[in-house]
Order: sequence, then C-alpha cells, then structure tokens
Amino acid sequence: METTAASEVVGICRDLLRIDTTNTGDPDTTVGERVAAEYVAAKLDEVGIGYELHESAPKRANLVARIPGADRERGALLVHGHLDVVPADAAEWTVPPFAGEEKDGFLWGRGAIDMKDFDAMMLTVFRDWQRTGYVPPRDIVIAYTADEEAGMQYGSQFLVEKHRDLFEGCTEAIGEVGGYSYTVNENMRLYLVQTAEKGLDWLKLHATGRPGHGSFIHDDNAVTALAEAVAAVGRHRFPIVVTPTVRRFLEEVSDALGIELDPNDPELAISKLGPIANLIGATIRNTANPTRLEAGYKDNVIPGRASATIDCRTLPGHADSFLAELREIIGPDVEIEHKHRQPAVETEFGGALVDAMGAALRAEDPGARTVPYLMSGGTDAKAFATLGIDCFGFAPLRLPPDLNFSALFHGIDERVPVEGLEFGVRVLDHLLRNS
Repeated sequence: METTAASEVVGICRDLLRIDTTNTGDPDTTVGERVAAEYVAAKLDEVGIGYELHESAPKRANLVARIPGADRERGALLVHGHLDVVPADAAEWTVPPFAGEEKDGFLWGRGAIDMKDFDAMMLTVFRDWQRTGYVPPRDIVIAYTADEEAGMQYGSQFLVEKHRDLFEGCTEAIGEVGGYSYTVNENMRLYLVQTAEKGLDWLKLHATGRPGHGSFIHDDNAVTALAEAVAAVGRHRFPIVVTPTVRRFLEEVSDALGIELDPNDPELAISKLGPIANLIGATIRNTANPTRLEAGYKDNVIPGRASATIDCRTLPGHADSFLAELREIIGPDVEIEHKHRQPAVETEFGGALVDAMGAALRAEDPGARTVPYLMSGGTDAKAFATLGIDCFGFAPLRLPPDLNFSALFHGIDERVPVEGLEFGVRVLDHLLRNS
C-alpha cells in the first residue's frame, strides 16, 4: 500500500468521528447510524464498489458489500465493524467528543478505538484496491453494522435474521477487539488476537412484598428484599475458572515476561500485566454487576414490587452453572427475568488465517508475537458465529507502551494514536492480500 493511500485512513477516521452516532439503547434518544452509513456509501460510490443499505428501523442503517476474489470456490472472509458509539458527556472530556480533533499525536473522539478506527481502515484498504484494480485471493464481504453497543437487535442480528444471504459462503470473520499491542520490552510486543468472548446475560431481578404506608412497621418490604439480593450479588466473587483460551494466553504471556505461572493462582501473573490487567482479570471468572434499580412511586408509599438490572458475563461453557450459583446467592423468593441473552463464542487459535495475522504484523513490526485471548465483553461476532463463521478480533494497532488502552473503551478522552492508525491499515492490507 502506498504511503499516500495509508495516510487517507486518518482523514476518513476524522470524518467518521465527527458524525454523532450515539446509541443510548433507547429508541427515543438514540441518534442512529444512517448518516455514517451514507458517508461510507458515498466513499464506496467514489471508487465504484457496489453495496446494499438496509434499515432495520428509522435511522438504524447497515451496509454490506462483497468484493469478488480470484478464487470464488474458497470460503469468503467477512470483515465487519459497527458504526454506533456509546454516549459521551462533553463536560468530562478534554476535547469535544465529536470534534475529531488531532492533538499530541492522537486522533480524539468518541469511537476512536471503539470502533471507527477499524471502520476507517476497512474503507481505506478497499478504496485503494478498487483504484488500483487489485483482486483479493478470495471473496471479501464488508459489513458496517448498527446497534452493536446495545445488543445488536438493529444491526448484526437483524442482518443475520433478515439478510443472511449476504453472508453466503463466509467461513471466517475479523472485527473488534483484538490485534492491538502490549509492549513487553523494546524488542517484543504481544499482539492480542481475540478468539473467544464471554456470554452476555442482562437480567432483571424482581422482588415483591406487601405495599403499605411508609410510616408503619413493615417486615414484608420488596425494596428491602431486593436490596439484600442486589448487595449479595454485587459483593460475590465467582470462582476462578481458567478456560483453554485463557490458559494459552497466560502461558504465552508468562513465557514472554519470564514469570512462573501457577495454574491455581492466575491472578499473580495477571497482576504483572500493567494496563491490560483489568481487561484480562475479568476473563478468569463469571461476573455479575448490578447496574440499575427501580422501585416505588411516592416517598411515603412502600411499593409492592422492586426491580434491579444485573449485567452478567459468563465464560464459554459455564452459562448454566453460573445461573445455578446466582440463584443460590439471591435466594428462592427473587424472580429472575432474562432481558437479553447471547451465548459465549470461542474459536480455535490456529490455521492459515491466524498464521497470516502473525505474518502481517511482523511485516510492520519484527518484534510482534501473536497470542490468543478471551474478551470479557461482547461484539457482533456473537451474531455472525450463529452462521457457522469462525470469528476473530483483529483490528490491528501498535500502541504506545504507556497508553492505558483498555480504559479508553467507553471511557473519557477516547483516542487513537495516528501512527498506530496508519500502522493498522498497512497490516490489514497485508493480511487481506495474504488470507
């Protein structure tokens, strides 16, 4: 890829950051992805790449395109990114979150690393191919989705349910969150490739009791019962479980860092990982975090019902045992309602595509070493995996050693290094040409 083509990624990313695609999870306040999808469509139109634009609801737009490859008999590769972003409070930011400002070697804005940086990399690579007449070795399917940040109902799930023909022949996929560097020393960087992600279960807990006047003695209080259950969940630590993906990651990291790994105490090794310790620490156990409370309608009335939302993330293969343990924690009298449930996904770390990832990284960074990891959150891979597609997180970035990358996801002052962005588009181009 020519230097001028690689530099285009910065301008495209800046443009995308300046398009507000805030997804609050509430249809009444969500901005929608339509304007961003139309921007992508216009960029594809400029170079003559055809596409389909599908709205799942007003302003909730998804775009899918297919670039024919030299070998149409091979399984196609899906390259996907979401266009929506989580909300940002401008008062908390150093720069306006939708200004797309370049400062101190970074491009700042909501979505800079989650994930308009990769959206821009995709667009840059495919525009360059079309301008130069390059034909990839196999079909490449491009997907820009809506609603990843709020459960995927209007995005990848909609596409899989209503337009699955667009993904015909896809056997593998790459998207977020992986391919970013963790610096061991000046001669070695580990690049974390996401091969698994936790399951998601957004639960509502409901407690009921006898309503009454707030001035009476009242032992059957729904708020009290719910508060006790929520407190028990919030304070509970689920047992450590080291899945195959996490074990492989810890073995690779321990070898790279020269530290001894105790399989019975992985937290010791994780504590030495610096900026990514928090990210990896959430992958060795199930988690359940209370996030919302609802009860009552008047200060002096004891309500008959109280509810709480719990954000639960489960390890691959452990969803049922998690629910059994949760039931023991909250007791038999609190009702559990499943608001939104998605299974964990896990893909083998191996094969030609994984080898190509390592080669693409080493072409730009001779000190690169790829390692698999389990992501504590969720991505569009959950929807695409239902089509039998092997999904990987690989949105390559070489990061400054001192950057707390994981804290930027959904955090304030989200930003991506400009050099890392240009590095990423070169790596992506190399990978897709050799996959």
